[in-house]
Amino acid sequence: MTNQFPDDFRWGVATSAYQIEGAVAEGGRQPSVWDTFSQIPGRVLNGDTGAIACDHYHRYRDDIRLMAQLGIKHYRFSLSWARIIPDGRAVNLAGIEFYQRLVDCLLEHGITPHATLFHWDSPQALEDLYGSWQSREMANDFADYATAVVSRLAIASAIG
Repeated sequence: MTNQFPDDFRWGVATSAYQIEGAVAEGGRQPSVWDTFSQIPGRVLNGDTGAIACDHYHRYRDDIRLMAQLGIKHYRFSLSWARIIPDGRAVNLAGIEFYQRLVDCLLEHGITPHATLFHWDSPQALEDLYGSWQSREMANDFADYATAVVSRLAIASAIG
């Protein structure tokens, strides 16, 4: 028995929006539950937040260039619900446009985008409205969010 990956195994890299994007108050983005959580004293080591993070929101072109130079062919990233539908109701076109630019840049560099719809950073507005996932309404809001993403963001790979 050998411990080798199959020849068709897809190697890649992954990030999450809150941990990499930064720009938490730019492009129409409003607070997510992580923004609120990370600002409570004692909750996060050193009081760190995702306010700047790796500044991927501003540096994504350079980041993707580096990925291409490293030979990366697949990039799994999460979408920020708080950037796409900040208030939980209306689609923020600036948020969609950021992810369109990101996907276009990935494709230009021969990197397959793999988007994750939800990585634990729902809009704080929905948390305030009905306790987030404790309410059945949150599932309906997530369905609206998923529909907004799928109808506006073309991604070569499956969204999941």
